[in-house]
Amino acid sequence: MTNRSAIAAAARRIAPYVRHTPILRLGEAAFGVPVTLKLELLQHTGSFKPRGAFNRLLTADLPAGGVIAASGGNHGAAVAYAARELGVTAEIFVPATTPKTKTDRIASYGARVVQGGAAYAEALAASRVRQAQTGALEVHAYDHEAVLAGQGTVGREFETDAPDLTHILVATGGGGLIGGVAAWYAGSAAVISVEPEGCPGLHNALAAGQPVDAPVGGLAADALGARQVGRLMFPVAQAHVAAAVLVDDAAIAAAQRWLWEQCRLIAEPGGATALAALLSGRFVPPEGARVGVVVCGGNTDPSKVV
Repeated sequence: MTNRSAIAAAARRIAPYVRHTPILRLGEAAFGVPVTLKLELLQHTGSFKPRGAFNRLLTADLPAGGVIAASGGNHGAAVAYAARELGVTAEIFVPATTPKTKTDRIASYGARVVQGGAAYAEALAASRVRQAQTGALEVHAYDHEAVLAGQGTVGREFETDAPDLTHILVATGGGGLIGGVAAWYAGSAAVISVEPEGCPGLHNALAAGQPVDAPVGGLAADALGARQVGRLMFPVAQAHVAAAVLVDDAAIAAAQRWLWEQCRLIAEPGGATALAALLSGRFVPPEGARVGVVVCGGNTDPSKVV
């Protein structure tokens, strides 16, 4: 399993290329316990994803065919950005549901964007056909050790900046972020997975004892809509994820509005999903808890929030 030493090595490796994102302490007034936000929506490309992308590229021999990835949007932007910074070409496959704001961002970093298919799984299949033709390096969105270790640097930074936290809320899609964060904390704080009801991949996998196909739909599906969680992260989740809760789309939209109204932060639906568990009462912190929330992405049309 991904561990603290791999994450610490990733942090040293990617430090010249990523931002150490800030935290925002909210105090007890809003939720009855102290809450601290980790603002990964302020990362390069607007999400946590460059951490894993850079760690993957910096630990591989980059072929003449460049790099290739499938993505709901944020991972694609991160791979395109990392490829541009490291001087290689990138080709990104995204499903038809990926919003224009995200495809435009991917293209702005110089990548070729191929859009089609109903969901991430179809984009991944198409990217692998293309990869066999070009020999490009695949940068999987979540199911690769280097990607997991890179995403785990979010947890490492959070613990450094807020060492008092007892519970960490993390939005889950394919599981790269929560797998990395849970591997870093390794039980020293309770890591809580939060998923949309329409994308219950980890929730269903933990109930089944293995990754299983799950529905993909709802407000945050472009960011959190993996049909199955990754097999590399799953043993980490079994060992170190304390609970997996589900929130509905109305709660996610309410969390987006709350972040804007109270903090003047524009978060995409997936970026607000972790906070939705706290606001909606799907996660009720115990007495004495000090809660951390990862706000993991901000790639959305502001007019849909404001």
